[in-house]
Amino acid sequence: MKHIVVLSGAGMSAESGISTFRDSGGLWEQHSIEDVATPEGFRRNPQLVLDFYNARRKAAFDALPNEGHIGVAEMEKDFKVSVFTQNVDNLHERAGSTNVVHLHGELDKVRSTADPSLIYTLTADKPEINLGDKCEKGSQLRPHIVWFGEAVPMIEKAMRIVQTADILVVIGTSLNVYPAAGLLNYIKQGVPVYLIDPNEVKTYQPGIHFIRKGASEGVKELRERLKLME
Repeated sequence: MKHIVVLSGAGMSAESGISTFRDSGGLWEQHSIEDVATPEGFRRNPQLVLDFYNARRKAAFDALPNEGHIGVAEMEKDFKVSVFTQNVDNLHERAGSTNVVHLHGELDKVRSTADPSLIYTLTADKPEINLGDKCEKGSQLRPHIVWFGEAVPMIEKAMRIVQTADILVVIGTSLNVYPAAGLLNYIKQGVPVYLIDPNEVKTYQPGIHFIRKGASEGVKELRERLKLME
């Protein structure tokens, strides 16, 4: 069974209504990245950061997987599929994907500021954390998100898995966010790469098969192409 590795970015969840850093207004409330997505911002104004992610978390709980998420999950019927996502929502899992690694953290989880191994899962019934919400060791809880300036703990696992890919699929990412964008450098020579995005994506990677469509229509076309390869 061929192994498909999927790298998904913000465009994967855009059709589900999930906002990104580059969207104006909306959930981001026009805050700067430095204020809401850095350790320094959390130290300066922790309640602002908690409020920001509380709003994002509520929106993510309300969102539904789109046909792109569902199509990726259904590929498991015919292939071994590993999903590495830059997104912090859990729409891949809710669509049915069984092997998902979150490179930038998970919005529905929070962790201890003193002991990063203490991780807790929130639910739609209780989606918020606030100042004073503490772990079992008495330390403030924070979003389980990889902020700018922090290490990406799952990137080494991603590098290892990408090297085993028979097909690499990139969905909804500009390939400008590192270290995730660098994963293309770890594929074996000759491995086909499909890039699904409605916008032009500039990349120096040779031999990429571009599908200039959104996630839902793009994954549908990808699956048709893969059938022709069988």
